[in-house]
Amino acid sequence: MPTTEIILTEKIANLGVEADIVKVKRGYARNFLFPQQKALEVTPATLKRLNGLKAKRAAREATEMNDANELARKINKLKINMELETGATGKAFGSITAADIADKLKAELGGKIEIDRHKIHIEHPIKEGGEHEVSIKLHHEVTAKLKLVVKALGQEAPAAAPAEEAGPKTYKAKHKAKHN
Repeated sequence: MPTTEIILTEKIANLGVEADIVKVKRGYARNFLFPQQKALEVTPATLKRLNGLKAKRAAREATEMNDANELARKINKLKINMELETGATGKAFGSITAADIADKLKAELGGKIEIDRHKIHIEHPIKEGGEHEVSIKLHHEVTAKLKLVVKALGQEAPAAAPAEEAGPKTYKAKHKAKHN
């Protein structure tokens, strides 16, 4: 298949980021990337424009990195309290998920900053009370550690069910007893 070189004008999954020069099939470039202005054809004029794109990308990455570092410092200082429903035996009903942590973290940070649940890494499912630590990937170079204090909320044991009449327990025995 014939290929062509293009300059990306934005990040495209599995292809590259802004200002990268990549080779793609001509049809993909002509029918998808060029009409949506996601790429430019490589010409002497666009190569000059490439320097501007690289400077813009470097400035954006520096800003993202600074924001991620600042947010990581805030998160590293936080200690979030969460509650987990448990039964009378102490066994948890479900577990604390990344979505639960993301919602609680958003509330703790004043609702200004929202963390995507996919960036929260829980090593093992949180199904018991105590202190736990989860990592949050804020940037490809910045990871924050969040401390969770999980309190197990136990429920009372259900009231004892009225004792059934002493008798057969299996279906076959009950059926036989009923029809005799």
